[in-house]
Amino acid sequence: MLSRFMSGSIRNLEREYSCTVRLLDDTEYTCTIQRDAKGQYLFDLICHHLNLLEKDYFGIRYVDPDKQRHWLEFTKSIAKQMKSQPPFTMCLRVKFYPPDPAALKEEITRYLVFLQIKRDLYHGRLLCKTSDAAMLAAYILQAEIGDYDPGKHPEGYSSKFQFFPKHSEKLERRIADIHKTELIGQTPETSERNFLQKAQMLETYGVDPHPCKDVSGNPAFLAFTPFGFVVLQGNKRVHFLKWNEVTKLKFEGKTFHIYANQKEDQKIILTYFAPTPEACKHLWKCGVENQAFYKLEKSSQVRTVSSSNLFFKGSRFRYSGRVAKEVMEQSAKIKREPPEIHRAGLVPSRSCPSITHGPRLSSVPRTRRRAVHISIMEGLESLRDSAHSTPVRSVSHGESFMPRSRSQATDASDGTAVISDEAYSPSDSVLPTPVAEHSMELTVSRQINGAPCSIEEEKESEAGTPMHGEGGDFGADGRSAQEGAGGDSALSEVEQVNKFVLSVLRLLLVTIGLLFVLLLLLIILTESDLDIAFLRDIRQTPEFEQFHYEYFCPLRRWFACKLRWVGGLLINK
Repeated sequence: MLSRFMSGSIRNLEREYSCTVRLLDDTEYTCTIQRDAKGQYLFDLICHHLNLLEKDYFGIRYVDPDKQRHWLEFTKSIAKQMKSQPPFTMCLRVKFYPPDPAALKEEITRYLVFLQIKRDLYHGRLLCKTSDAAMLAAYILQAEIGDYDPGKHPEGYSSKFQFFPKHSEKLERRIADIHKTELIGQTPETSERNFLQKAQMLETYGVDPHPCKDVSGNPAFLAFTPFGFVVLQGNKRVHFLKWNEVTKLKFEGKTFHIYANQKEDQKIILTYFAPTPEACKHLWKCGVENQAFYKLEKSSQVRTVSSSNLFFKGSRFRYSGRVAKEVMEQSAKIKREPPEIHRAGLVPSRSCPSITHGPRLSSVPRTRRRAVHISIMEGLESLRDSAHSTPVRSVSHGESFMPRSRSQATDASDGTAVISDEAYSPSDSVLPTPVAEHSMELTVSRQINGAPCSIEEEKESEAGTPMHGEGGDFGADGRSAQEGAGGDSALSEVEQVNKFVLSVLRLLLVTIGLLFVLLLLLIILTESDLDIAFLRDIRQTPEFEQFHYEYFCPLRRWFACKLRWVGGLLINK
């Protein structure tokens, strides 16, 4: 009896596993779920824990053993998606940024989006000019510590907070001045709403960058926003395609294509190269989901998308969930008492130290700062002041590659928008952070940015996030994407040869397949007794009769003779 009870308990344990999800305020939610549980079950548990109804904007992110990030698919089993062994660690993040976050129905939703954008600001994904940066940081101060109090907030108090990847004393003084004079009396809810209104006006609002290279080998970052597809290079936005202009997203190996119609007579194709095929597939899936969420009117219009060509099976993916318009309509119907919000306040945060009293940049010795700055900026000098734009393949004009001039960029992408200035350099804010690279250089760089946590803590906190957190699919891939254009080209000679050989093999397979189909049709025509009008008409043609008696019948007799001869040899042996 005891052995039966023990074996039953062991089987139950094998059917369950522990799962930990790090929330946006850096608290952790741990639960035990069945092995066959789907992603939707875990997501519903988290939303119930947070008392969150406007949940369609959020998702669960995880990292596989190869340091590639993924969004958890809610329609599939969790255990089958995870390539590692339990217990699993994941993160709750904003997956689809609201087009107007300040207009969200419930305060709890606005607060969670506020935490996400504050995280984006710290990790360098939300780039902005100095004036905007000071205002955003002042809103954060007002929301977290309230009105300025000389007794509680001594001179230089703003330097104790880390809002950005890099601070300057001038910026800190400006933040304190705004907090002291312009935001007096604002409640945390009001400050958070004003923060959201300010953030949504920035060019990089909602950007979750993916590191790539263009066809010239220049580093670039691709991102999908509520308003369209964005390409960032240096501190500039070099391409912007509205969602209604994007017609198709396609990938093959490490190559990613964006097809768009910007004018009635102009079709363009943008081509980029991801660090790995896995990163490229993740980029494609993110694009498919964002396009469906923001572009479609109803979820019933969602279709399964394939990355394959006509004759070859590729990846197939279908977005499952409501679209933006349906989410907003559903939110308008919410009628309940606003849930109580437990704001983080001054609780230390490991992954977003804007509310901790960690060291700022100037507290690190100058010699060590300079050494680290030089080491981590190698290969990024071309990115700092780069004005390169991505060559565009024009379909309508028949040109293979057409370099985009400044006037063309203005027509196609509303201009090359400068999204930050020298005081807030994007070159310093797009540095990759590997998931778990125990190197001294990375440790020092994290100390420079005011994060007193270890690399392992950063891994647990962000579950393998790049750009000092989770900016894009970096890690080891990010370092390769950041190499200079002279280091290696977008497609090396070996890769070009491999691609040519693969194309030839595909053509050969298609040809063999077509010949096999024709052979089957020929056998059916000559040997079967099927009395179908289509087959009967073919059999009655003079050409077919000549072919049948002069070629097919002798060939059949020859094959029969050879088969009898082989059979005789086998029998004699």
